[in-house]
Amino acid sequence: MSEITVVIPNYNGMKYLPECMTSLCERQENAPEYEVLIIDNASVDGSVEYLEKEWCRKSGVRVHLIPMSENTGFCHAVNLGIRKAQSPYVILLNNDTKVESGFLRGLYDAIRENERIFSVSAKMLMWDKPELIDDAGDRYCVLGWAYSRGKGRPADKYEKNVSVFSACGGAAIYRRSVFEEIGYFDENHFAYLEDLDIGYRARIYGYENRYEPAAAVLHYGSASTGSRYNMRKTELSSANNVCVIGKNMPLFQWILNLPFFLLGFGIKFLFFCKKRMGKLYLKGLLNGLKRSVGPVGKQTKVRFQWSHLWNYVKIQWQLYLNIFRILMKS
Repeated sequence: MSEITVVIPNYNGMKYLPECMTSLCERQENAPEYEVLIIDNASVDGSVEYLEKEWCRKSGVRVHLIPMSENTGFCHAVNLGIRKAQSPYVILLNNDTKVESGFLRGLYDAIRENERIFSVSAKMLMWDKPELIDDAGDRYCVLGWAYSRGKGRPADKYEKNVSVFSACGGAAIYRRSVFEEIGYFDENHFAYLEDLDIGYRARIYGYENRYEPAAAVLHYGSASTGSRYNMRKTELSSANNVCVIGKNMPLFQWILNLPFFLLGFGIKFLFFCKKRMGKLYLKGLLNGLKRSVGPVGKQTKVRFQWSHLWNYVKIQWQLYLNIFRILMKS
């Protein structure tokens, strides 16, 4: 049995797959036993044919492909992969990445340091500027903002294994057994902030998320949507942002943080107005609010438990602390 299953969701990623698969299947030194599972979301660019011909039949690493008849979204794809996996650990990896040689070993060693570690985020570097960080783990603050730690800053400043609020699902390892306790990725999100949501949930249950610099990966970024800010991403992200709050925060925490949320969402609205997407951002917020208070929101709500009270206190402290970390760019 493999120790790790690498799950790669793919949607029209033919441009990136050769480098992604070569680096993953042929350039991993001292890696534990692993296999690769690719969930293809109805690609029409030749991805399926390429994977079947070049990797499913020829690779020394076990490579499995599950082709979908329609694009079911990132969350459904990775959930399918996690449920199909038999290994104790699952790595989620974007198709627009190229992993470095110690990637698998670095993540594997890091998550095995403590049984209370749910996830470990890799050191994601910018594809065209590998000396700069793309993501060194994700953080979340009391303004309702999620952000990539270290983005655009020198990579050599992020050489320590540290705790983060949540792991970036573009390149991270997860302890598979914990999903049975806290639930899987929320498929109502379709895509965006689903990794924040699952990391938040893990924290409520007392688990930890960390960042490991020994596991490095080059990341192209926004390969499926075409740009960092676009109409589809803006609407989905703003809706999911509200849902993360509605789903994971009990009422008393909602009330405590409401003034900060109003300020944070107001600043974001002005930001998107400058990009001529202000109405779209508000539409996403409204959709997220409707989803949070509707049947879907009530069904997926994380129920408050008194045994988790101290975890909520620690989370609230992190929400405050991460504002100062934004200002300090740390």
